Amino acid sequence: MEPMEPEQESEQPPEQLYRRRIASRFAAFDQDGDGTISREDFTTAAKRLLTEFDTSFRCDKGQALVTGAEAFWQGMAGIADVDGDQRVSRQEFAGGAVKRLHDHPERFAEIARPFLHALLALAPTPAEVERALRALGIAPEAAALGAASLPTDDAGAVEEEAAVTAFARYFMTEERS
Repeated sequence: MEPMEPEQESEQPPEQLYRRRIASRFAAFDQDGDGTISREDFTTAAKRLLTEFDTSFRCDKGQALVTGAEAFWQGMAGIADVDGDQRVSRQEFAGGAVKRLHDHPERFAEIARPFLHALLALAPTPAEVERALRALGIAPEAAALGAASLPTDDAGAVEEEAAVTAFARYFMTEERS
């Protein structure tokens, strides 16, 4: 599916636009494309990043990324896995995670923080963040735009707090970020 131009997107009815955004956000988490979000999807994401950045699972950065992915999964499951089957369906994601966290994206930020902290240790610059996003299956244009919008410190590293806030805003609000 090709990305819509902003003008086309704004012409859609609000409910249709919201559903399309939820579907794309859900797809970003559903790394294996099986229609659910599970622990395996978070493990797959960590493995893709470790491979992309030629980082060993056993080193400190590798362990931090895997541990962060597990913490992220536990937080997501705790919020959205209503039926307790250790899988988050699209309906649970839209009804649980998004609706519950819509007004409080800081809660989502907190469950994502350990993973993002570890990711930024592997990919500290905007160019490396873009590379990481692409490795996770984010469309090249979206990855480039997202990475370029992140503020950096004097050394050129992405500011972690800004990255966490942007990540939460993208996944947990209806606004296009």
